[in-house]
Amino acid sequence: MTKYTFTEKQDTRSGFGAGLLELGHKNPNVVALCADLTGSLKMGDFKKEFPERFFQVGIAEANMMGLAAGMSIGGLIPFTGTFANFSTGRVYDQIRQSIAYSEKNVKICASHAGVTLGEDGATHQILEDLGMMRMLPNMTVINPCDYNQTKAATIAIANYEGPVYLRFGRPKVPIFTPENQVFEVGKAINFTEGHDVSIFATGHLLWHAIEAEAMLADRGISAEVINIHTIKPLDETSVLKSVSKTKCVVTAEEHQLNGGLGDSIAQLLGRNQPAPIEMVGVDDRFGESGKPAELMEKYGLSTGDIFEAVLRVLKRK
Repeated sequence: MTKYTFTEKQDTRSGFGAGLLELGHKNPNVVALCADLTGSLKMGDFKKEFPERFFQVGIAEANMMGLAAGMSIGGLIPFTGTFANFSTGRVYDQIRQSIAYSEKNVKICASHAGVTLGEDGATHQILEDLGMMRMLPNMTVINPCDYNQTKAATIAIANYEGPVYLRFGRPKVPIFTPENQVFEVGKAINFTEGHDVSIFATGHLLWHAIEAEAMLADRGISAEVINIHTIKPLDETSVLKSVSKTKCVVTAEEHQLNGGLGDSIAQLLGRNQPAPIEMVGVDDRFGESGKPAELMEKYGLSTGDIFEAVLRVLKRK
């Protein structure tokens, strides 16, 4: 049964802001660009400490990506900041052509992803971003689970050569991973050992998976919960090792079922080790305006939804 608890909640975008500020002190090559959302992206402290290394480009996201690509040629490490929708859908061509294709060392940092953006509604609640970025050759895709892990991931990607998409969010979520942890790109983290089912979760859904694991333990079901913070490159070894033991899988993500974590794991299993799989995610729908917690329930992204998915997949085992 899970031993994970939390004493406070914090938004993951603040973890990004804290990590960026720490990077500013550690690495003089780190620069930050923002598309008129300095407060929302928590980039204000970096701007205050390092004004000569902060570039406010205004509501011109495509231009921001071009500037970042150019800066990287000179040895700088640009971190771009705006909402996930504007970091991907609005600028996909610029990312594909100027960053991914030419393998520029640009870090695309994206906040306010998923339905937990809440009242801003469907036009801002992008649920396709992980898939869009995952499909690009040369792109690394990271989706951390809490404040501490987001801070650690932000620091780690400065030393990771090549384009990176880092996704985080606005709502306050439990802090349950260690402070000052070392983040290893592409290495899954096993949160609980189990033998009945493997639950692979990413981002905000990881805490819900941990809660579901406790509910399952009360029913005598042993669930293995694994944090897939790096969507690409996927830690295939850890996934296959877990499934070889449990023989069935549940995935959980605040993203479309198409193109996300579930798709990635299903492809891996199909090629190597077929097993029953249930996916918790948004099923081919746009978001809508509402309170984040209520939207998570409506779109089937709750602790209870993960619990029910486990019961379904066990019947197919």
